[in-house]
Amino acid sequence: MWSICKKELGQFFSSLTGCMAIVIFLLLNGLFLFVFPDTSIFDFGYATLDKFFDLAPWILLLLIPAITMRSFAEEFKSGTYEILVTKPLSREQIIMGKYFAGMIVVLIALLPTVVYVFTIRNLSTGGIDGGGIMGSYIGLILLASSFAAIGIFCSSISNNAVVAFLLSAFLCFLFYSAFDAISRIPALQAGADYYVEMLGIDFHYRNISKGAVDSRDIVYFLSFIFFFLFLTDKNLAMRRPAL
Repeated sequence: MWSICKKELGQFFSSLTGCMAIVIFLLLNGLFLFVFPDTSIFDFGYATLDKFFDLAPWILLLLIPAITMRSFAEEFKSGTYEILVTKPLSREQIIMGKYFAGMIVVLIALLPTVVYVFTIRNLSTGGIDGGGIMGSYIGLILLASSFAAIGIFCSSISNNAVVAFLLSAFLCFLFYSAFDAISRIPALQAGADYYVEMLGIDFHYRNISKGAVDSRDIVYFLSFIFFFLFLTDKNLAMRRPAL
């Protein structure tokens, strides 16, 4: 599994596109947080990183599909998948190797954002909510893990990396925001709106971001990740029944 992970990381960072994806992620966050007037944290009048945790999921919604889109699609297109499955690795090990590689890249992209915490702390005279920020980072990592599982699944569907990217971005958007939008339909306001909203990632991400890490939210994210990795496994099994 780790051999697959190292191979994926090597391929990602050996290309200019891989490094640019991380740079663009950090650049966009920096511009939104410190430059653009409508979203600049300097305009809030108090020390908070709430705007970062509001914006980051939308940027990750595009970054993570870009990271994962080639995971299986490129293997199928180049014909190296047939060689890969002859190695002494199970299908699950191949999937998890590619999944962990994607998550390591995401964590590398998120790591420099810790600088924002120290920046706000030094600029603030009243301190910041450390518990809330910690919860928000946990929520962001779980959200990114869910997006990565979707990306790996979408990459296993198509031989075309661009198609995998578009489908992954669409599904990430759908599971992140669509259920919240559906819950606002007047016909659901009698009580069903809450349960519909619970199906979406945003509901559980916002709960954890408040600093209260609830086991129900953790179970939701872990179940979500397992579900899409399970679908990936089944999809690869149909593509190669002899595995």
